[in-house]
Amino acid sequence: MAERREFGDGPMGRAANAIYWYLVVELLLVLTSLPGLVALALLDRSPGNVPFVVLCLLPLGPAASAGLFALRARATADALAPASSFWRGYRLNWADVLRVWTPALVVLGVLGFSLANLGASGVPTWYAPVLLVIGAGLLLWTVNVLVIVSFFGFRARDSARLAAHYLAARPLVTLGNLSLLVLAGGVIVLTTEALFGLVAVVWLAFVLRNARPLLADVEERFTGGS
Repeated sequence: MAERREFGDGPMGRAANAIYWYLVVELLLVLTSLPGLVALALLDRSPGNVPFVVLCLLPLGPAASAGLFALRARATADALAPASSFWRGYRLNWADVLRVWTPALVVLGVLGFSLANLGASGVPTWYAPVLLVIGAGLLLWTVNVLVIVSFFGFRARDSARLAAHYLAARPLVTLGNLSLLVLAGGVIVLTTEALFGLVAVVWLAFVLRNARPLLADVEERFTGGS
């Protein structure tokens, strides 16, 4: 007698489950980021609005962290419950995420404001590449620290140090993150922020996949493999 198969065991069922999981996480990403995104869309693209842009982007940190948490949970979930995984990640990590996300946004805002006003301030033009390099390094660090905070309960300063350490300790992860940031920037520049928002869950999935060596090393070295 053939073994009875449950719904979702076959290739089509697994594909449908994955699509459902990604769609729900995407919807929740949009929902939790919507207040800031709506306010951002109403702002003029002028240097004077940089502080308001920083405020608008604050909700993105906890939302992205919860998205990462839910995407990783899919591999071990006993039930098809992406919303539960997302809200659990949000509840567990929002405060820790904001402790590292907020200062990163503030510094990025200062760098962006400085670049936009480089000519008016009389700063030499060679200073622009320096600011761009600093900004790129900070973005790469931000991706690392967001991943670490999403899955580990370290203190904020310890997460910050680990994120900086792995920029050099895992160069392939860093290069992968750089490629993903360039991709995200290209999509936003060539289309709109709204289009990138609609595929944000796919981008986060690539971030999570790229971060596997980093996560494995943190688990092995700093959590005893738990």
